[in-house]
Amino acid sequence: MASWRAVSALSVSSVGFSLSRGIRLLTRSPVVCLQRNASSSSTTSCLNATDGLDNHQKEIYEMALNFARKEMSPKMKHWDLEQIFPKDVMRLAAQLGFGAIYCHEKFGGTGLGRLDASVIFEALAHGCASTTAYISIHNMCAWMIDTFGNDEQRKQWIPLLSTMEKFSSYCLTEPGSGSDSASLKTTAVHRGNEFIINGSKSFISGAGESDVYLVMSRTGVEGPKGISCILVEADRKGISFGQKEEKVGWRTHPARQVFFEEVHVPVSNLLGKEGQGFHIAMKGLNGGRVNVASVSLGAADAAVEAVREHLGVRKQFGKYLKEFQHLQFQLAEMATKVVASRLMVRHAAKALEVEMPNFVALCSMAKMFATENCTEVCDTAIQMFGGYGYLKDNPVQQYYRDIRLHHIIEGTNEIMRMLVARDVLQ
Repeated sequence: MASWRAVSALSVSSVGFSLSRGIRLLTRSPVVCLQRNASSSSTTSCLNATDGLDNHQKEIYEMALNFARKEMSPKMKHWDLEQIFPKDVMRLAAQLGFGAIYCHEKFGGTGLGRLDASVIFEALAHGCASTTAYISIHNMCAWMIDTFGNDEQRKQWIPLLSTMEKFSSYCLTEPGSGSDSASLKTTAVHRGNEFIINGSKSFISGAGESDVYLVMSRTGVEGPKGISCILVEADRKGISFGQKEEKVGWRTHPARQVFFEEVHVPVSNLLGKEGQGFHIAMKGLNGGRVNVASVSLGAADAAVEAVREHLGVRKQFGKYLKEFQHLQFQLAEMATKVVASRLMVRHAAKALEVEMPNFVALCSMAKMFATENCTEVCDTAIQMFGGYGYLKDNPVQQYYRDIRLHHIIEGTNEIMRMLVARDVLQ
């Protein structure tokens, strides 16, 4: 049993925490604002998101879902319209252990597994898929430091990232290297006890707001073996940022170009070894693929919930919409896509956790299948709402806009197909 700080920001006067498999679970009390209530996900239908989970994971899911509905859902539209990066709410999520979910407890992480993380991201996406996607990227960066960093780097960064006192960004993509990421041109010249970095990165989530950037830089020969991963603090001289990109979705966190002009960083900022950067980047992306698939899953599940309610109250031709067989069939197909995606994503998360021999293909398969099918679910939800589904007041259109990008990020779905085919044909 361990005690944890009170969550005063959640208007809780006295909250106790207990450590259960690493997660900071709220003890049940009538004053706890995140207690289970009528909005709980508990259901006996085929859509039950906690099917197959153990009791700890069910608690984790319920806690994350209640947080999403209380702290995120009411603000989701406003964050999107005003392009607000909600640091305060993300820091509240971090107080529940969501800032460094699968980092070791020794340095301040929550100490959970990949399936636990998938369950959390799925639940949080109900509240805002865009914000959850950034939280997942931040977790990926924290894991890279926790896994490949030395003890000094872990001691310096994991406590700050786990609380989200500091925010992080992953810097791989460049203007001239998207899917061909091994051809990146940003250089880091080793001179004395420093690296001097020059180059630029594109579409960097959190750029201009994050405090540390994990920068994949060329320190050696052409190709993947010449790439290293270097931690670059945001206040280093020579770093600058482009204008905020005007995105269709993912509007609750900025994306900008990041420019490095003669940026000096100490050699001690090297993550892992020289030449190991591409390996580190790809290891991060395997988890990132499961994470964004989980976010897509949560958005689609929320869209089905919204549609189910709509069909029960909307009337046309003197009948409730739920009485029309065509709409029943569409709802059945949507539910099937959600459940099939969930099974595939959670299987991939388990495979990643134990590093099964085929985990790369399974993560790629889950990302491809879940992101595409979940986007189709959200698109169908818009159609079933009719004109109302196309209004900014309706969350289903925002779910659609936010997860459409998931076909592209963390490796395009075309690359996912290549990785799956390569595994099948080997």
